[in-house]
Amino acid sequence: MKKLIIAAVAALSLAAVAFKPAANTSYKVNSEQSTFNWHAKKVTGEHMGTVKFSTGTVELNGAKLVGGSFDVDMTSMACTDLPAGEWNDKLMGHLKSADFFAVDNFKTANLKIKSASAIKGAKAGADNYNVVADLTIKGITKEVKFPAFVVVKKTGEVVANANFDIDRTAYDIKYGSKNFFEGIGDKAIDDKFNVKIRVVATK
Repeated sequence: MKKLIIAAVAALSLAAVAFKPAANTSYKVNSEQSTFNWHAKKVTGEHMGTVKFSTGTVELNGAKLVGGSFDVDMTSMACTDLPAGEWNDKLMGHLKSADFFAVDNFKTANLKIKSASAIKGAKAGADNYNVVADLTIKGITKEVKFPAFVVVKKTGEVVANANFDIDRTAYDIKYGSKNFFEGIGDKAIDDKFNVKIRVVATK
């Protein structure tokens, strides 16, 4: 009887080892190869630009996306649709001011993935995900949801792409919003702006 108990314990121990879940692997974001583009619209026009990642990680379990955290350097914010000079400087000075992103006080924004579920279907494979994340801007954290496409290359490099809208008013950026200021007419700025993100990460 004692031998049977010992054998059973040994078998359970081996089974526990065999079914131990694989550890997550952390990939470091390459800030030089990664891109973060923004596109904002207003009644009379639009502006486009970039910001840079400062640090970040992508977490995979095998080839499956399970997490990640990305810091964005708000001091690097730039406008790409205006030539260098007075008007470009004026726009960027305003965007970095307290009317918008208050960069002097909030130099970093952060996106932290809370969950990522693979999208299945005829038009989407295992590399497509619905992502739920916490986005922090100006010290305010709100949940955002967006689709992402993730590729794990044979070289060990991870490339992730996402395209989604952000409601700036959720982060107390209300300047020029017709939902908060009446009678602003053609000076109104859209509450939502679009971001296109491409993250490149390696071990």
